[in-house]
Amino acid sequence: MDRRVWLIVGLLTVAGNATAEPLRVVSYNVENLFHPERDSLIDDAEWTPDGEKRWSMKRYNRKVENIARVLTDIGEWSGVDAVGLQEVECAAVVKELSHTLRPGEYDFVHYDSPDRRGIDVAFVYKKAQIDTISSDKIAVDLGAETTRDILYVCARRKMNGDTIHFFVCHLPSQRGGAAESEWKRIAAKRVLQTAVDSVLAADRQAKIVVMGDMNSTPREDMNGLHNRMIAFQKKGTGTHKHHGRWTCLDQFYLSPALDAGATVSIYNAEWIQETDEKYTGLTPKRTYSGFVYTNGYSDHLPVVLDIP
Repeated sequence: MDRRVWLIVGLLTVAGNATAEPLRVVSYNVENLFHPERDSLIDDAEWTPDGEKRWSMKRYNRKVENIARVLTDIGEWSGVDAVGLQEVECAAVVKELSHTLRPGEYDFVHYDSPDRRGIDVAFVYKKAQIDTISSDKIAVDLGAETTRDILYVCARRKMNGDTIHFFVCHLPSQRGGAAESEWKRIAAKRVLQTAVDSVLAADRQAKIVVMGDMNSTPREDMNGLHNRMIAFQKKGTGTHKHHGRWTCLDQFYLSPALDAGATVSIYNAEWIQETDEKYTGLTPKRTYSGFVYTNGYSDHLPVVLDIP
């Protein structure tokens, strides 16, 4: 056989056997990533230089660097491909985090939401891996109360052309009591379900990722989707620790078209945690312990999704 033919066959074999890197998606509640500049339209006085926490540009920059360090460690050499963020104040902080992560390599989607404190969700993505097709914010009506919008991003994976529908959520908190506030999360889930149903009605094989801080223990409560965090909760592991008990507040729901091949994990490196002085083991290292600045990361651990 001609040597050139052998070369062609060899190249085709290598190409055919090459295993593509999975798409690495992270969901992370970064706990109060506020810019220290006062915004009169929201209740952010606490997170300013004159506020109770004496929040400053120096501390803000450290916080951005700390979160970027966590995401860099999760992404390893190639970097994370997409991040659903919760508790970011505005587009400016998302832009700075994206730039700190890897200058020029990331872009983001963010909308201001009506939350009283001004905390939003956002979607950060690596431009070499993902193209955004469309995006929108989905309002959650709680009557006289306000909460975060749900962020929807329709994206195309450059490696294989797959379309993936991302929903980034930060559902209403348990403030006032878990049972007393449950109606708010039920209302938000109904809005989310309607949006998911619309996607599945157009394509029963749609690839859907719902991620974020659901502010409740994981359960199978989304039609057409599987909650991947239930198994972790049963093992007693979690992403948030309250009164010595771990709970998987941060969750991934996947549609059947993604679920079978995907893997999910909790990023629980010891260096983003500290000794739990009151209870046993470790607990996430926060930026503040009460009003004492500790230069930590977040009160939540990130969750990681690998899509083949």
